[in-house]
Amino acid sequence: MLALLVVTVIAAVRSEDLFAAAVLFGIYSFLTAVLFMDLDAVDVAFTEASVGAGVSTVLLLSTLRLTGRFQRKSRRSPVLPLLVVAMTGAALVYGMLDVPRFGDPLAPAHTHVAPRYVQEGMNETGVPNMVTGILASYRGYDTLGETIVVFTAALAVMMLLGTRVRGGSSRGREAIGDLLVLRVVGKVLISFILLFALYVQFHGDYGAGGGFQAGVIFATGFIVYDLVFGEADGRRVMPHVQAERLIALGILFYIGVGVVGMLLGSNFLDYSPLAHDPVHGQHLGILLVEFGIGVAVFGAVMSIFNAFSGLRLPTDNGQADA
Repeated sequence: MLALLVVTVIAAVRSEDLFAAAVLFGIYSFLTAVLFMDLDAVDVAFTEASVGAGVSTVLLLSTLRLTGRFQRKSRRSPVLPLLVVAMTGAALVYGMLDVPRFGDPLAPAHTHVAPRYVQEGMNETGVPNMVTGILASYRGYDTLGETIVVFTAALAVMMLLGTRVRGGSSRGREAIGDLLVLRVVGKVLISFILLFALYVQFHGDYGAGGGFQAGVIFATGFIVYDLVFGEADGRRVMPHVQAERLIALGILFYIGVGVVGMLLGSNFLDYSPLAHDPVHGQHLGILLVEFGIGVAVFGAVMSIFNAFSGLRLPTDNGQADA
């Protein structure tokens, strides 16, 4: 599996066809997800498959309309970039020398807080999925920070690409051809995609999943609709401004759950007073903050896609082209 990863990334870097490079990076992400599955990191594999092999590939392909399919020949010498990459790789290899062996029971990760999570996690959070309990309860501050990072990334993309070219055409991107089979299959797939996203959202406390994965999968359904039926229909289903508002709304919902806990006499992001006993309160709080994460991630992915797909480029005659 590691050999396939090396071969795939070398092929992607050497390819001058940007379409092939984007597909190869999608394959790389999928192979990484398979590798995570082999390491029993199901939640991480789920995230890598949905974000890396799924939405990221779509976003890379959407940028081809802005850049062209084939890479231009560089006039600069590749010696300096190669030197930087070699020095960075050497530093990473040097840093890996002190990493404990895989599966070493005496590794710091296995002797510090991990035993507490394994032995007491279910009793303290009431969540069978240990990963969800750790991320949303024990590491609630970290997860809130990660959600804010997603918001910041979407905001940066919108600031860079969200402005339309002055005098540009208001015509939205057209659909992928008037193909009856594609439209029928798209309608069927979209319903199952959205249903699966809801399952991942509200079953993340019992199995692999949660707000991050569900938000990406839910956004994928809307992106498929946008691609198949065109931007005009896509805007009617999910207006761009609403997607942008959902990012802030999801984060505010996450923070609001923590504030409610404080108003009930506990600490910020301590969900114990949300129910009649601390365990049920933790479980309820985890479900609520995961919902906020799902809403924020959905809005961020949709906003990034809208920024890429809605950008207008000036043509040679000074007019804008969709």
